This record gives sequence, structure tokens and C-alpha cells, in this order.
Amino acid sequence: LRVALRTGVVTIMASRSVARRTKVIQGHIASGNEKHQHVHASTASTYAENNERMVLGLALCDSSIPDPTSKVITADQAAALVPDGTTITVGGFVGCGGAETLLNAIRRRHDATSRPRNLSLVFGISVGDKLGRGTDALAKEGLVSSLTYAWIGTAPGLLKLVNNNKVTAWNLPFGAMSHLFRDIAANKPGPITKIGLGTFVDPREKGGKVNSATVENRVELVHMNGEEYCWYKAFPIHVALLRGTTADAQGNVSMEHEALYFDVLNQAMAAKNCGGLVIVQVERIAQSLPARLVHIPGVMVDHIVVSPPETHLQSFASAQYDPSLSGELRQPSSAIVPMKPGEKRIMAHRAMFELAEPNMLVNLGVGTPEGVSIMAMTHSHQNRLASSAILSTEAGSLGGTPGGGLLFGAAFNPTATLPSSTILDFYQGGAIGLACLGMAEVDCFGNVNVSNFGAGRMPGCGGFVDISQSAQKVIFMGTLTSGGLRTSVKNGKLVIEQEGKHRKFVNSVNEKTFAASSAGSRPVLYITERCVFRLTSQGLVLIEVAPGIEVENVLENMDFKPLIPTEGPGAMDRRIFEMA
Repeated sequence: LRVALRTGVVTIMASRSVARRTKVIQGHIASGNEKHQHVHASTASTYAENNERMVLGLALCDSSIPDPTSKVITADQAAALVPDGTTITVGGFVGCGGAETLLNAIRRRHDATSRPRNLSLVFGISVGDKLGRGTDALAKEGLVSSLTYAWIGTAPGLLKLVNNNKVTAWNLPFGAMSHLFRDIAANKPGPITKIGLGTFVDPREKGGKVNSATVENRVELVHMNGEEYCWYKAFPIHVALLRGTTADAQGNVSMEHEALYFDVLNQAMAAKNCGGLVIVQVERIAQSLPARLVHIPGVMVDHIVVSPPETHLQSFASAQYDPSLSGELRQPSSAIVPMKPGEKRIMAHRAMFELAEPNMLVNLGVGTPEGVSIMAMTHSHQNRLASSAILSTEAGSLGGTPGGGLLFGAAFNPTATLPSSTILDFYQGGAIGLACLGMAEVDCFGNVNVSNFGAGRMPGCGGFVDISQSAQKVIFMGTLTSGGLRTSVKNGKLVIEQEGKHRKFVNSVNEKTFAASSAGSRPVLYITERCVFRLTSQGLVLIEVAPGIEVENVLENMDFKPLIPTEGPGAMDRRIFEMA
């Protein structure tokens, strides 16, 4: 009887809370939006019934415990709280931390009722499996009308809307996005920084606009003390759809099973201080949480949704929870698998020699640069300082071994985990000793493109702009040509078995993700499988060539002629081509 009565209370309180919050949030959205329908209190979903039983069981243990049902609602009820035309922000990074249960519920409601519609979606880094899960759940014309992001590589459905001019879209540096959430929360005008000057984000270039449907200026050039800065203008956020591990009766949220903290705290504060709504998806409910474990305080949280496990994976890389990603446990490192012979190993090996100081803080980009950490472990006998390098990611991990693929941004056995905005503050202040990043195109001035490859391939800049403009030393890594390139090493010499179809060193890059003008006196290298260039005030200088490669072979596969020292380029270290 007590359970039955209590169930009735749960339904009534949830219904009243939903209706109340719906009215409040509508008051903070521009006029013209249609009034939202009242929420049905009941749901037929099995997992929602299980959620109610879980909450009831905890609440009935002690009548003095505050009733958590004032904040716990179902995913469908949460989706019904999102009115048309709202600006919503979602958390996560690449393959980790997405509020998939909430996103699926919004898509489910839109498919059934065509509501909500015309949402403005704001996020730092997309989350998904590249096959439709995660952020891509919202990839439907009419559901979303605007996108602002740093990287969209795991949401091909949303990118298709961008390419087809079905939405307006801005691509901004990850640091700008991360700090925008913080500034919006503090009612500030938005970040004012040198990050972005000279790149496609500079308002004198594209201002971050991604397609022809986008005309509004989100970035403005300002002058302070005679110097130029990019001002990333703040805007209101109405709804934050976030995720944590555990919520208690007061709505406090912890992150103990998450791979990272992301920017969820700033996103929650931003929505709350804009008079908006904060909904957090969790895997479980507790009576209380230790104060030092709380990451999002309950005062910032309006509703909690308990997720079924299948839409609350730690990452899309695996269905299994890995405690070495969350820092819960430090697991023994498995045997290191050496890199296979090939172009990536050659470039990673050469870059490893640039770890020239003890305890150097290093950031490694996605793809080819990831191999630098492996070479530092397997070939530390060739560079004793390499093994002391402290690897980090812009997502917030410090120490440990950075993950790759859908785990990019996270780390196995991290020494510490910071919110993204915090580590980006550290980065932008010049803390990175060495950054190893990829390159898709390079021009004669040394500008680099990694954000827009043409033909609709526009993943965005991510943290590339922040890192490349602030690191003490920068290495760009990529093959000289692409599209069918095959090489081998014979008798310590590099052999080009088949040349690539496409040149990467071109007269003009499609988009400037790294502006060579921002280098100043910082050393910048461009490492390929067959040669190395150094950036100077006059342009690129060819400083090294691989054993077995003639200078002419390099020049005939470039659109422009680099500077060549009078004495000719030196030789790449022969140890690189000892493939034992």
C-alpha cells in the first residue's frame, strides 16, 4: 500500500514540476514561439518504471530524506520540456560523455509530433559513433536550425545539414566554445583573445561561418592597447542536456564513472543563469553524495533522468566500463605494441626526437601524432628525455596514455583530470612544451588546413587553433602526398614504391586553421615521411631529407618551391629507418 501511494505521489509531483518548468522556460525565449503542450505524467517505458522503483526504494529508507522525486522525471517528460526555438547545449567529447537517452527522447518526440523544432544546438565537440548515435540523434531538418561547434567529426548527419545549407553554422575554436560557456554563465560579453587571429575564424576571413546560409557575425575584431583581438560574442542558452554518473536526493551530480569532466559545470551554470533549464542524465540515484564528489551542485540542476545502461555507455568505443579511463583504478599497463613499419612510424619517430626537455607537457593531435607516445615508450633509449614527457589532451586529461579513435580526449591511467575550460586556460597561457598535430594542406607561407578538406569534408578545427597558436614548439605531421602513397625501407633507405595522387603542399590552402603569422619566434616544423621543413619569416625551408630520397623528388611533388639552404638540406636521422 505504501509503495502504491508513493507511486501516486511520484506521478503527481513529476507532472506538477514539469508543467511549472515549462511555463518558466517559455518566458525566457523570444516571442513568437508557440505555447508548449502540457506533459503527460505517465509513460509506458519499462526503464521509467524501473527508475521510479529505484527512487522509491531509496526514499522509503528514511522519511527524513528529502524527496528526490521533485527532480527525477522520465526521458520523455524531459523531452517535452524543450520548446520550439530554444538554444540547447549538450556535453561530451568525441566518443565519451553524451547524454544519449535525452537526445534520443527529443528525436523520438519530434518524429511523433514535429516538436520541438528550430532548435539552436551549441556544443564544443560532437559525441557519437559516426553511425547516427549521440549528437547525430538531432540530425533532422526542421528539428535543428542552427549549429555552433568546434568539431563535428562524429556527427556526419549534422554535417550533411550544414553542407546542404539546411542550417546556419559557425565553427569556432574549442577554447572559444569552452570559455563561452563560462562567460555566458558569468554574464560576460564573451571571450576576448588572440586565438583565431589570421585563421578562418578571423572576421576578416570567414568569421567561422561554415556555409552560405550563415550571415550573422559571431566573431568581432576588437582593439585593446593598440593590439588586435577576436571577440567571441556571448548569447543566451535556454537548455543544457548533460550527463553524470550519480545523482542524490537534492539533485547533486557526480562524475565518478565518466572518462572526463568535459564542460558540464559551465554549461549547467550558463543555462541556469540565463533563466533556462538544466537536465542531467545519470546511471543511478543515491540518498546522498560526499561533498567533494559533487561536480554539478543540485542548485544548478532542475531535473534528473535515470538512463538505461545501453544509452549510458562510458564511451562508444566499448560497451564495457573501463575504470582506468575514469581514474577509479590504475590498471597495469599491457605490453606496448610497437608501431608497424610505414610512413606513420617514420614521422612519429622523427617527432619523438623533439622531446628535448625533461617533464615536457605535450599535446598530441588525432591520427598520425598519436604514434609519438608509442615511439617515446618503445625507443626511449634513443632519447632519454622522451619517457618523462607528460601527455595531455584539450579535453582535460593529464598524464597517462591518451586514447585514440572514439576514445580521443580521454586517457588510460591519467594522473589528473581537469574540466576542459581549465586545461585550455593552461594551454593558452603557453604551458604546452610541444604540440604534435596533423596537417592536410600546407601553403608556401606555412599556413595549415585541417578543418575543411573540400567536397563537404568539414570536420572543424576542434582544439587545433588554440593549441597551434599557444604551444612553445609546434610540429605538423603528414605525408608529402596522399591518395595511394606506398613506401618501404630497404637497407636503411626510404623507397617510394607508389606516389600519392594528391599533393599536400599547395599554393593556397582551402582554409587557414593555423596562421603562420601567429608563430612569432616559436619553432615550427613540418615533418613528412621523406623530409622536414622549418618555418621562417621568409617561408618554408627544406632542412632534412630521408636517406635514399633526392631533393628533386621532394620538389616535384610540391606546388611551390621551398627555400633550400646554400649547403643543402641535412639528412634525417638514420636510426629512424632502422625498422627493427
